[in-house]
Amino acid sequence: MFKISKPCRPREWCNAAVLLAASLCLSACATIEGVNTSVIAQKRVEYVIAGHGAPAVVMENGLGGRLEWWAKVFPEVAKETQVFAYNRPGTGASDNVSMPRDGDHIVEELRQNLRETGIAPPYVLVGHSLGGLYMQLYARRYPNEVAGLVLVDSTHPEQMKGAGARENWPAWANVAFKAMTSEAAKKELAAIPATGASLLALPPLNGKPVIVLSAKKPMDETSELARDANAKRVDIARLNPGAKQVWVDSGHGIPLEKPEVVVAAIHEVLTIARTSSVARGQK
Repeated sequence: MFKISKPCRPREWCNAAVLLAASLCLSACATIEGVNTSVIAQKRVEYVIAGHGAPAVVMENGLGGRLEWWAKVFPEVAKETQVFAYNRPGTGASDNVSMPRDGDHIVEELRQNLRETGIAPPYVLVGHSLGGLYMQLYARRYPNEVAGLVLVDSTHPEQMKGAGARENWPAWANVAFKAMTSEAAKKELAAIPATGASLLALPPLNGKPVIVLSAKKPMDETSELARDANAKRVDIARLNPGAKQVWVDSGHGIPLEKPEVVVAAIHEVLTIARTSSVARGQK
């Protein structure tokens, strides 16, 4: 069912410190077969569903990223359970929408997509980069719908504060971002502070397995921007009490560079979630 082409090699400067801008430079050229485009709530949504079983795994892309970022992960997870990946509005074949592009609206759109495609909770939520921020917000807002969480080099809720603020980006990063991103992605970036504030206003997910996968290679960067980004990379675990943090020998594009690590983390969370579900059922 799945066909994967060789992923494009990222440019040298993808190892730069600006987490959000650098993520856009990793070209996800791999493909997933079976992608559909259907009208959901009066808008076209591009998505793919495969596999059988519960809990279902739901994948959320990074800023400007398309569902093909999961091409090396998706088919492996589909061997174990049902899995869903999609493109947010304004990405790929998904329609643009007039609603704000903050995490509150994006989480509600995702919930509607899942309901209308017949995928029932609870879910194992998997988010890369900015998708990790959205999945943290989902988990805090709707903990009863969540079986577990896998954060793949996730954006921090205060990513755009301090040295990471947009005005502190180097000129090349701003030029690249403007040239390479859609209007929807620009709006999502601008809404990160609002998304982060919504997340931090809610209690963290408790009693559910959480694995934080963090990119190890950027930790060698020594600029002020890099130190700020790396401190936030470390802090993601603190924001998710009880989380297991795994340092991956990879750049930011872990789903393409080290897909086997993502698959293993999802398998671990699924196993814990299923064991916990059986234990509750026996009481």
